Amino acid sequence: MSRDQGRYLLVIIVLLVAVGATVFISQRNRLETSAGSGYEFVADIDNWQRTDRERAVRSPYNFSLSSDLKQLPLKLGDWVGQDVPQTNLEVFILLEPEQYVQRMYRLPDGRYVWLSLIGSHKSRSFHSPQICYDTDGWQTEANSDQIPLSSGDIYASRLVARKQMEDGGTAEHVILYFYLWPSYARNQQDGTVLMKVTAPIYNSVEDTLALEKEFFRQMITSAQR
Repeated sequence: MSRDQGRYLLVIIVLLVAVGATVFISQRNRLETSAGSGYEFVADIDNWQRTDRERAVRSPYNFSLSSDLKQLPLKLGDWVGQDVPQTNLEVFILLEPEQYVQRMYRLPDGRYVWLSLIGSHKSRSFHSPQICYDTDGWQTEANSDQIPLSSGDIYASRLVARKQMEDGGTAEHVILYFYLWPSYARNQQDGTVLMKVTAPIYNSVEDTLALEKEFFRQMITSAQR
């Protein structure tokens, strides 16, 4: 083989490798599924950096900003929801969310959770809920928690918040939340959705976490690395 033929062959090989890598990255970044089989997203507990808790998750509902987040049904299994108006105008002034959903979902036995969905193409719309609680004088404990699904599992940031009230009582909240993106690229211009579930403590923190995880399973059905 001549030197020119060798160089030509090397160029061809480099081009083929580059094309293959591009196709691989493109396919890896794509998470498109048909409406009949549900929707796929990438979930993680941190909006600013990838963690080892990142998962590809599947849902029967579309949580991308190309849809209206309010289309999430008010009936999810045994849970019945109602929209709750956001009276804290600072949420809209400081976060400037493009989509905001706040609902209370209740079980027949009276237990309930609050669901918050915040969707935006801007990074300023998101920050850890712990910041809000700490600023308002709550004592908080932060960690993460695993949510087993019918197939695989997903992780959520966990926040336990307590505050001594003026009447002498103590308010206690348990919060689970994570972020959703339409692809592994996690590009801000494609939009991000914060999914957060909050509940008062029922019996114990562990019992309350179990309740919130059951609610999450109504929206997220499976996950994989």
